[in-house]
Amino acid sequence: MKVIVLGAGIIGVTSAYQLAKAGNEVIVIDRQSGPALETSFANAGEVSFGYCSPWAAPGIPLKAVKWMFMKHAPLILRPRANGAMVSWLFKMLSNCTADRYAVNKSRMLRLSEYSRLSLAALRKQTGIAYDERMQGTLQLFRTQEQLDNSAKDVEALAADGIPYRVLDRDGCIAAEPALSHVRDSFVGGLLTPNDETGDCFKFAQALALKARELGVRFLYGTRVKALDVDAGRVRGVVTNQGIHRGDAVVVALGSYSPLLLKPLGVRLPVYPVKGYSLTIPITDASRAPESTVLDETYKIAITRLGDRIRVGGMAEISGYTTDLGPARRRTLEHSVNSLFPGGDVSQASFWSGLRPMTPDGTPVIGQTRIGGLFLNTGHGTLGWTMSSGSARILADLVGGRTPEIDTSDLSIRRYANG
Repeated sequence: MKVIVLGAGIIGVTSAYQLAKAGNEVIVIDRQSGPALETSFANAGEVSFGYCSPWAAPGIPLKAVKWMFMKHAPLILRPRANGAMVSWLFKMLSNCTADRYAVNKSRMLRLSEYSRLSLAALRKQTGIAYDERMQGTLQLFRTQEQLDNSAKDVEALAADGIPYRVLDRDGCIAAEPALSHVRDSFVGGLLTPNDETGDCFKFAQALALKARELGVRFLYGTRVKALDVDAGRVRGVVTNQGIHRGDAVVVALGSYSPLLLKPLGVRLPVYPVKGYSLTIPITDASRAPESTVLDETYKIAITRLGDRIRVGGMAEISGYTTDLGPARRRTLEHSVNSLFPGGDVSQASFWSGLRPMTPDGTPVIGQTRIGGLFLNTGHGTLGWTMSSGSARILADLVGGRTPEIDTSDLSIRRYANG
């Protein structure tokens, strides 16, 4: 079968690799000059199988109001007269209930655990290196209230059999010794030991080379203009370089997926949520994290990537903009300096990317009502975390095989207008 994958980010590259491994002829089309040059380029570096939660959660609407008055707010909303933004926000708010949170988190944990196993298998098969570490994620609580509120996450982790440890202050320092310099800044934490870290860009670049070895063709510098659909079935992809024909098309364009699908009447509730990162050279290893520390107050991840620290996070809902606001940089600097002081943030590179978020936090994977048209998008902040499992599921569905886990609630059909 000839399959065209649209997008060469982490989702597109992993999809192409798994499709080729399953025996398909695969073409990947991307507007950039190489793989992983947009949202996958400088993300937070987390592969967070255990720390895997929907943004839509009980109490978020009230917190959002409070965050509006914070100097270093984790959520920034810039309202626009935009129907897609308004519709997405209302859908997200409808998921901010205890019942919906439990359903959505359980679904995400199921997919992330499958991705953990899939990534381990892929790493063994390929031997690729990407500054990877296997030392877990420490969710750090600065207040007792945050620690107490983590009970719902602990309950979900326990229900799905995901290993975790609730730590006091000394336990946090044992996991991350550099925190001893600021021991009075936090009260405890939640450690998910199966989580990993690494450079997503390096991973995607290395996997793209492996995909090439399997025969995958990458068409870079090529803009997708439209999908060619006839008699209810996709026949190919119209680009600025001509039309490419295929038996199946996989849309893995992240935040831009809905724009391509809208003319076909496929309403995909994915909206860009902007994130920021700093990449800081390590000058004193004794004051750097060993793995990932997630600052719960500011929703910022501080991750060790070889000889660098990646500081990433925040959620800005402002449409399709990637401008670099100085206030966002100051928030990242404030978080890392308060927990790991001593680094030279003046040497940091500053970056932003658009995360493709669904209202319920779960990606959209599977076939649409148009024959041969498949989706693998909407992974939000967990694109790399869920990429390996999502790609294997996608390859099974394209090939007409039953995936190894339940995928009945992952497709666009879970949305009434899909």
